[in-house]
Amino acid sequence: MQKVPPRTLSGFMELLPPQQNKMERMLEVLRETYSSYGFTPLDTPVIESAEVLLAKGGGETEKQIYRFTKGDSDLALRFDLTVPLAKYVAANYGQLSFPFRRYQIGKVYRGERAQRGRFREFYQADIDVIGDGKLDITNEAEIPAIIYDAFSRLGLKRFRIRVNNRKILNGFYAMNGMSEKAGEIMRTVDKLDKIGAEEVRQLLIEEIKMLPCKAENVMDFMAICGTNAEVLEALDRYRGMDRTFDTGLDELKAVTKYLKDFGVPEENFAIDLTIARGLDYYTGTVYETVMTEHPEIGSICSGGRYDDLAGYYTDKTLPGVGISIGLTRLFYVLNEQGLLSDELITAPCDALVLPMSEDLSFAISSAAALRRAGIRTQLFTEQKKFKAKMSYADRIGVPFTVIVGEDEIRDGVLSVKDMQSGEQSRFTPEEASGHIARIIAERQKCSVICEN
Repeated sequence: MQKVPPRTLSGFMELLPPQQNKMERMLEVLRETYSSYGFTPLDTPVIESAEVLLAKGGGETEKQIYRFTKGDSDLALRFDLTVPLAKYVAANYGQLSFPFRRYQIGKVYRGERAQRGRFREFYQADIDVIGDGKLDITNEAEIPAIIYDAFSRLGLKRFRIRVNNRKILNGFYAMNGMSEKAGEIMRTVDKLDKIGAEEVRQLLIEEIKMLPCKAENVMDFMAICGTNAEVLEALDRYRGMDRTFDTGLDELKAVTKYLKDFGVPEENFAIDLTIARGLDYYTGTVYETVMTEHPEIGSICSGGRYDDLAGYYTDKTLPGVGISIGLTRLFYVLNEQGLLSDELITAPCDALVLPMSEDLSFAISSAAALRRAGIRTQLFTEQKKFKAKMSYADRIGVPFTVIVGEDEIRDGVLSVKDMQSGEQSRFTPEEASGHIARIIAERQKCSVICEN
């Protein structure tokens, strides 16, 4: 039989055990952080009806989804977690309490060209707040504040959450007679980081058919920069020209104020008028987050306010705000840059019990005792020599080996070896549990990310 060469498709990531354990630690930190703010976990199907997923996506979304048929069903893989959330809330409206706060961490699929830091299958880690009819502006500041907290707990320091408001953009385009092309303009300007100002200017003129003077107005507006206070002061000069603009400016001022109140340092968030978000459903505050020392990677976390995402599924008005961490991209960049901590425990267990006698009873009961004490414990019963057993312990990077030989069985003790320090001591099973637990707890204090 001809063998099929094992291979992984381009744009899909598989990790070896040490890296996978680091990814799992990141997932654990995010779940703990999201839960600490009162968000409930949610899981939705990977496959949905294409009609449901594309109800309001359209445009670029339709070009990127994986779509297929099964019998008479027109199906698609979810391209994000926000649209399935809108469907879920609409379908379960009567059973939910509002504001409904949920987090979801799961894989999504986009049929875009695979490249450095971009994947076709990738994890997103989302938080969203859905209101019933109304949703207070405070939520639009709390969401990025939670992301700041999550990144800080992971150990990431050099990042910036860039904030804007699409009402400001819509208002600006309206006061300049560009409302009909506002969506196209925003999607084009959203490419500034990727292709640069001159290329964007040319696209506005050649593809969107804007007059050069109008394109120049757009580029001048997008070039407004400085401290958050300076940008807000510059935007105040446009006040009174368009009601939508004024509303967006008031909301942006509130969000920046509350972000400070939530304890987010100004070096970690900044008003950026170029941020629009490519997806069509955002209506107010929008966010994109970049690693300040790796801007070429693009956004690692993004989101925003949407006023009527569920309008295609229900007559209820269900406004929301949410943000999503592109976890696979973030992990890839951190791993590539050597920023994932080497001190993190990545072994599949904390203790490896090595029986050195034909009588396995004491070894088995000791392993069970360690597990009851909360220590991840593996029992190695393969018929190999001691050197081979220790080699296995080294290969999986286990912090402790627990040796159970004839002497240990006779004395009712365990020989516990710290694989990092090389120290070996004898303990009763209960004492061994406390000893291992204390050292593991201390070593687990290190952050997933280790920036210099």
